[in-house]
This record gives sequence, C-alpha cells and structure tokens, in this order.
Amino acid sequence: MQIGIVGLGRMGGNIAVRLTRHGHDVVLFDRTPEVVTKTFDRAEKGRAIAANSVADLVSKLSAERKIVWVMLPAGEITEACVQELRGLLGKDDIVIDGGNSYYKDDVRRAHELMEKGIHYIDVGTSGGVWGLDRGYCMMYGGTKDSADHIDPILKALAPGKGDVVRTIGRDREGLDPRAEEGYLHCGPAGSGHFVKMVHNGIEYGMMQAFAEGFDVMKSKNSPVLQEDQRFDLNMADIAEVWRRGSVVSSWLLDLTADALAKNESLSEFSGEVADSGEGRWTIEAAIEESVPVPVMTASLFTRFRSRSGNNYAEKILSAMRFGFGGHVEKK
Repeated sequence: MQIGIVGLGRMGGNIAVRLTRHGHDVVLFDRTPEVVTKTFDRAEKGRAIAANSVADLVSKLSAERKIVWVMLPAGEITEACVQELRGLLGKDDIVIDGGNSYYKDDVRRAHELMEKGIHYIDVGTSGGVWGLDRGYCMMYGGTKDSADHIDPILKALAPGKGDVVRTIGRDREGLDPRAEEGYLHCGPAGSGHFVKMVHNGIEYGMMQAFAEGFDVMKSKNSPVLQEDQRFDLNMADIAEVWRRGSVVSSWLLDLTADALAKNESLSEFSGEVADSGEGRWTIEAAIEESVPVPVMTASLFTRFRSRSGNNYAEKILSAMRFGFGGHVEKK
C-alpha cells in the first residue's frame, strides 16, 4: 500500500522505515528538511518519496483512497495538521492519528471529517524507540470499513505472534485473532486512544511500584537502622535475578536492569520525571466514571513532586522512561 507520514520523530521515522521494509510505499514530510532526508536514506530503496509540505505530500499520494498517518505531539500541532488535511483530502480518504491525542478530540475530529466523507482512525501506538525492530502494539478506533482497509499497514507495523506463549482459551468464539498479532480494532473513533490512555496510566503505576521497591532496597544500608539490620544490596544483581523466572519479570524490569548494569547510582539522571498527559486523562476518566484509581493517582502525583525534590526512586523512573521511549530529562 501507499501511505503518507507527517512527523518523522523518534517513532514516526521508524514507522516509515518499518513499512518500507515490509513492502509498502511511503511519502515523507517533516517540518525539518534534514529529518526527511535522514528518514529517506534509512528507508528501503525505491520505497520512499520526500515531500516539502503537507499539501505536497497529499499531491504525491496516487492510491484511489489516500491515507495519511499523522505522528505529531498531541494538542495544537496535531489539531492544525488534521484540519489542514480536512481541506486537502476527499471522500473515502483516511486520516490516521498515531500520536497520543485525547480521545474526546478524536470523537470530535471523526465527526468533522466525516462531514466530507473522510474517515478518521485513532491509533494508540506503544513500542517507543524499539518499535522499528520489535514492532508496535497498536490499539485503534474508527469505522470498520476504514480499519479493514488499512489492515495490511497495521499488520506490517505489529510485532506478530513471535515467541510469546499462547494464552489458554484464545481459540474460543468471539475473540479477535489480531490481538495475538499485537494490534486490535477496539471500536469507534476515540476508543483506540482511550485504551492506550489507560495503558499509560497502568504503566505509571507499574513503574512507580518498581521505583519504590528499589528505593526501599537501596535505603536498607541507611545509618538510621540498627547496624545488624543494614544490608548493602546490589541493585543491578537484584534486577537481573528478578528477570529470571520471577512473577514481576517484564520489559520495564528489563530496562531497569539495563540502566543499573551500566551505572547503579544512576548519577546521569536527576530524577525529575515528566508526564505525557495520558496519566492525567486516565484519572479524569476514572473520576467521570466514579471508578477508584488510587495507584495511578499516587504515581502521577509522585511525578509532580519529583520536580521539586527527588530521590533514587525517581532516578529509576527516569531510567525506565529513557529506556523505552528515549525520553531525556528536561534541563
């Protein structure tokens, strides 16, 4: 298939390259020309075309149904791009927002674009800087027609079944086989980003639990404790042994182990932890639904507190964020 990609940052550029590796053709645009050139050079030969504007990108799409994937920061930048595409595309064309937009904005945009017959798909994309090789876990919302049409694109981006042990009972009727491939049509427009939003809220809680646990162990050698109750524990070795058969083994633990193996003090991190906004939105949704989410709420508030004073736990959080998403602390 042919697809235009607007925004070639850490994830957008890798998405474009991965698609060319799987036989798809891409038209590339980013407001920084050097980034377009860099992505073009990484793409499979003959599979990429560079564009110098959004309008130029649309003009270079030759498929009967034009498809544009927007991979930009949530908020005004994405909004402006979607509205520009609304004026450039036509009936049955498809706009995909693969960023971290607020799901209520997706619902509104889908209605606005459908007035012109343009389909809107929101794709919650997880995989960070590792997605080029590992693939991306994707949760998406939109009409069945448009979702089915872009299935080859999503299948190429997804990780596939790999060597993950199959869940017992997955063969029963009513379960979507695409979930085992790492991508899932969740429902109407907005549902994909809603599921990804909650995914990120859960991620906050899991990260916070690891961070606090390592902080407790790191502090076990504190002079405030009785001398015979002090333990000088090796954080890197503990993270490594937990990776081997423990019930808390996970990719987040893998990233923590990587960081600790390089530098157990994590001195390269300040521990000032940012939040993407999705943790906040998850808590807002929980309030609207009257659902208690104390773990996610506490983990978000800890990130707020980290910006006015932090400890080893926050350095663990920073190390994990850098590991999965390349998130660099703000100076």
